Amino acid sequence: MTETQVLVVEDEVIVAKHIQSRLKSLGYKPPILAFSGDEALHKADEQPVDLVLMDISLGGDLDGVAAAETFRSRFHIPVIFLTAFADEATVQRAKLTEPYGYILKPFEVRELQIAIEMALYKHRAEQEREQLIAELQQAMMTIKALSGIIPICASCKKIRDEAGDWYPPEVYIRDHTEAEFSHGLCPDCAHRLYPDFFE
Repeated sequence: MTETQVLVVEDEVIVAKHIQSRLKSLGYKPPILAFSGDEALHKADEQPVDLVLMDISLGGDLDGVAAAETFRSRFHIPVIFLTAFADEATVQRAKLTEPYGYILKPFEVRELQIAIEMALYKHRAEQEREQLIAELQQAMMTIKALSGIIPICASCKKIRDEAGDWYPPEVYIRDHTEAEFSHGLCPDCAHRLYPDFFE
């Protein structure tokens, strides 16, 4: 928990300091404070952030919903809205940014802690799932590369790759799969090459 870096985006200084104090009391690293959407994005560019607590009503060009959308698309950082606004139009607009939580002010400290921990857990799970999907896609590409017709020399048995270069079968397979090779002799070759040994 202590390694989590939270960015608090709140345009009321007293409220921002209160949230900062609550997070420190829960054992999180001292949160970064930003008082506008633009400032929040600038601070996220400067240093790593694990999670954003975002007020919706912010001064400046970007309100909290617009800033949250940028955090999602550019930084892939989970955002929890921490706001006094619960009207239907605001909630519907906020939903489009795919937030990891929506907490109404005034909030309970335990409620805030649970929301943060759940958001961090969900974000980690999503990252792991994306990594697994990427690995599976890579494996499928490898399988696809080895399926179908593979050009092989009828004489020396070298295999032609996609670039037109020819390689011994063990080199081609090593370069296109996870397989490793060790060398030995099959019984037929052993008898043919070392007939005296097997008499």
